[in-house]
Amino acid sequence: MKTKYISAVVALVLLFSSCEKFLDRPPLTTLDDNVNAWISEDMVRLYANKYYTEFFVGYESGFSGGGSPLIGFTNSDDMVILGNQMNFTRSVPNSSIWSYTTIVSLNIMLDRIEEKMTSILTPEAKAHWTGVGKFFRGFRYATLVQSFGDIPYYDHVVSDLDLDALYKPRDSRNAVMDAVYEDWKFALQNIRLNDGDQNLNRYIAAGFVSRLALYEASWQKYYYKNQDRAKKFYELAEEAGSLVISSGKYDIVTDYKTLFTSKDLKGNKEMILYRTYDATVGVTHSVASAGNLQESTNNGPTSDLMKAYLCTDGYSWENSSEMNANKFDLSNLIKTRDPRFEATFYSKPNPLNKGAMVYITKYLPRDVEKMVKVEGKTLPAEFTGNKNETDAPVLRYAEVLLNWIEAKAELETFGGAALTSDDIDKSINKIRKRPLAQEAIDRGVKQLATLSIDNIPNDPSRDATVSPLLWEIRRERRLEFAFETFRLSDLRRWSKLEYMDNDLNKDLLSGGWVNFSAELPSELVAKNVGVLSVVNVLGQETIYNGTNGAQMNGFYKNTINKPRLPFLNQANVNPYLTPVGLVQIDQYSTRGYLLKQTEGWPQN
Repeated sequence: MKTKYISAVVALVLLFSSCEKFLDRPPLTTLDDNVNAWISEDMVRLYANKYYTEFFVGYESGFSGGGSPLIGFTNSDDMVILGNQMNFTRSVPNSSIWSYTTIVSLNIMLDRIEEKMTSILTPEAKAHWTGVGKFFRGFRYATLVQSFGDIPYYDHVVSDLDLDALYKPRDSRNAVMDAVYEDWKFALQNIRLNDGDQNLNRYIAAGFVSRLALYEASWQKYYYKNQDRAKKFYELAEEAGSLVISSGKYDIVTDYKTLFTSKDLKGNKEMILYRTYDATVGVTHSVASAGNLQESTNNGPTSDLMKAYLCTDGYSWENSSEMNANKFDLSNLIKTRDPRFEATFYSKPNPLNKGAMVYITKYLPRDVEKMVKVEGKTLPAEFTGNKNETDAPVLRYAEVLLNWIEAKAELETFGGAALTSDDIDKSINKIRKRPLAQEAIDRGVKQLATLSIDNIPNDPSRDATVSPLLWEIRRERRLEFAFETFRLSDLRRWSKLEYMDNDLNKDLLSGGWVNFSAELPSELVAKNVGVLSVVNVLGQETIYNGTNGAQMNGFYKNTINKPRLPFLNQANVNPYLTPVGLVQIDQYSTRGYLLKQTEGWPQN
């Protein structure tokens, strides 16, 4: 249905509104079960509808952007911010703790299906909706452990009088994720293969399981160093990805930019799940406005990201035989780099992007870009403020392919089957063979060369602790998902937050390549003596002094850009996990219970 989770039916949301607050802390929940609440499958469906906008946020709605691409995920090695770079938490906050509102709601759903609907639902329907509940419950627990590590685990409805349960000690991450593993295995065996357009089905569930299980597997391998548990979750990620791939339902058939700028993604074979926006029903977003070429922004791409794009021959710029591979002006990068570069950035430096001088136009339609910059027309109102109506990819086939190939590559390191050319062809190379837009072809864009399992490039910039194959798989993720929502979580699961250390990587404070005298307004340059600077390929910085304009040709940097504060190897600071607050620790204590602080943070 087109408005499937544009607006959820509110009747049952109101009916169960007593569940909305949890972990203050008690009460866990009280539920006034209406006699008409659990009488049919349609009522279960209505109850489950509310989870769509919570778990499948897309571009969120209005000006809400905390979980949306481009707006909500600006803290990574892909993004430079004008001024001080975003810091990681460096001390225990006054108040911070997990929310179990959704867990409570899902346990209610699973309890009522079992206790009240056995005689109402068919065995198939009961198994399906139980699978839906367990999928979402596992999803929420997985995101909670990603943030906090050890957390309390509840698989049933808890009385608000049971203080021992409400204030129970944190269960180990491993115990929680073992329970999640079982929930997901049940879901992958019992959720329907087809439950109607844009409704959760087994393939959608499997796609998300491939993402979440891959995170847990990587965490176990690189953070906990637990190889057995890593293997268990890599195998689940591979299994879930294989389920989607073997279905034959999905494919890579659309040019890259169209995936993020279409007003109707229905029928697109790469969309395993998408979110529809429609101003006529009052649901719009603001993601496209963040790169509309007329509103200024302080956020832009880092030089580090710009250098990461492969040349069209499949090699990094240092090793490429592509003519002008070592030139980084935008017009050259468009012609010599991975076609996703052209689809992601505007073709000329733009001072309205104060962080990098390069606009991120991944979410702006080509016709709107042309209208504004070529034809000189007024920006359409729907691409201003929170009036955007473009549909949002929620789960793309490309992601499942990259989850799957990474899981298989990691399993090979545990003695699993070696990757084959067929594996690479059905994943990375399928993505690289994505069709090109005619506008891109007209600009000189060419497809990226395919990757050969027998000739993996050895990037001179490669992290020596990462194999050449995994390095290229990780690069593929970085560029495929640039300015979406994955980069910071990927760095965390690989235990590679060091990539965001400005002292270790100076390319994080500069942006795109700019020739000041040829590409920037002279009045802008004149007003910024001692402020604007450029950095050459070797990392040498030149600050504009009013007379050296001819030398100002390099990666743009504003001298007010300052590095994030140190966050690695700091006593009582763990940037990989979130601390709980002092207030919550005290609340436990006053009731006679102990809430242990998150790993790596001080107890008091």
